[in-house]
Amino acid sequence: MKAFILAAGRGERMRPLTDHTPKPLLLAGGKPLIVWHLERLAAAGFREIVINHAHLGSLIEQTLGDGAQWGLHIQYSPEPPGALETAGGIATALPLLGDEPFLVVNGDVYCDFDFGRFFRLTAEGWQPAAHLVMVANPAHHTGGDFSLNGERIVYANGEQTFTYAGIGVFSPAFFADVQPGTIMKLRPLLDAAIAAGTLTGERFAGRWVDVGTPQRLAELDQELKNA
Repeated sequence: MKAFILAAGRGERMRPLTDHTPKPLLLAGGKPLIVWHLERLAAAGFREIVINHAHLGSLIEQTLGDGAQWGLHIQYSPEPPGALETAGGIATALPLLGDEPFLVVNGDVYCDFDFGRFFRLTAEGWQPAAHLVMVANPAHHTGGDFSLNGERIVYANGEQTFTYAGIGVFSPAFFADVQPGTIMKLRPLLDAAIAAGTLTGERFAGRWVDVGTPQRLAELDQELKNA
């Protein structure tokens, strides 16, 4: 199973920190955010990683190289200035991701999720169309994104909503109608899957942080240093 790390965002809310450093390379606990992912992916058994980039992408390639220091093989999917959004970026990288379901992780979240769980499930023949990891709504996103009906993800309803963690498993076919190079968000594809009843998910109750502002980065940095 391959993993795709989304690292192409400009990080506007993180400015001025991201004026000269791409957001995935910002430090938390003495390591770039993306390195926490690489270490956990390697420990979980992943070996093939694809990373997209746009803003200051050359710095990401210079810093991470081919991934050998983590026992990984990293390939890169460069995008034009402004990037292609999530669905556009994944569709453009499909030639690098192969024919099997793959893991997608946002490069600007911190979590202690067991990525190996999906590695084991796909090895057993699990073939999801799309499966999302959901978390309790953080203070900056109290309305949430979706609700869960068992393992099925449905439109947000009532008070029982959850936030998409930026972690999911997708089949290549999920992006079959998105032309490479197209700018496209993920949400329209998720809405179509909800309407078709094919979007599944699970709740994760462990440590998860959307590192979207300098304040949240500073808080995570202090937490990790004190751990």
